[in-house]
Amino acid sequence: MTLCLEMLNSRVDVDMKGHPGYMGDHMDWCIDVIERVGSPRLKVLFDFYHVQIMDGDNIVRLRQYKDYVGHIHTAGVPGRFELSGRQEINYRALMEELVDLNYQGYVGQEFFVTTETREFAYEKLKEAVEICDV
Repeated sequence: MTLCLEMLNSRVDVDMKGHPGYMGDHMDWCIDVIERVGSPRLKVLFDFYHVQIMDGDNIVRLRQYKDYVGHIHTAGVPGRFELSGRQEINYRALMEELVDLNYQGYVGQEFFVTTETREFAYEKLKEAVEICDV
């Protein structure tokens, strides 16, 4: 079993979009904890949404911490909404970087949809999968 420490943002004070007061709110802090524990069974959950808000430089951080990544999450910035051209994160580039880094784990789509209809939600999930399928 591998335990993943998730870096979460502490800036956004909206339920389920941010976590004010969360200690592990910077990637460097989380990696320091993982290094101190010193176990190959402790990894970081690299959530592109949270990293973008707190630290930015997702691709640089992926390269820097590739050996520590145990799982990936996606969500659009701002708002933690579906992946689209209206968001500031370029998910195709991030997925291509994961391929280049030989990432073998899973990518979890973890976003809110901007409507409540099941059909729209399904279409947005399908679009997100297409964006991330490189």
